[in-house]
Amino acid sequence: MTVRQEKVQAQLVEEISEIIQRELRDPRLGFVTLTGAEVSRDLRHAKIFVSVMGDEKARRDSLKALNSAVGLLRGEFARRARLRVAPELEFRFDEGIDRGARIFELLHSVEDDLKPHPEGATEEVRKPR
Repeated sequence: MTVRQEKVQAQLVEEISEIIQRELRDPRLGFVTLTGAEVSRDLRHAKIFVSVMGDEKARRDSLKALNSAVGLLRGEFARRARLRVAPELEFRFDEGIDRGARIFELLHSVEDDLKPHPEGATEEVRKPR
């Protein structure tokens, strides 16, 4: 990855976050956090990864709101970043956070299973999940 790509990625996350927070007024937009971005080598395409608090419907609605505002976001980013050509934006869910939360849950359940039981306590039989 080039230094230029890294700079554009960092600026993309920062500027798009600010635009979403201050300028987008779509009621479908939930609590959205931009977790990262990937910019192509030629800086013409960008994937922006988002995390949305809430259920599956809130996630879908927020993604629809972001995709409907792509033109505004792209134009405003180009203006702020002083780029001649702004990258085409594509919003995607960041599955890493959900995966991390699930791993955390599993580790806690294993930890609970490995804790020694006090003497005299009856041991509970667990069925595999």
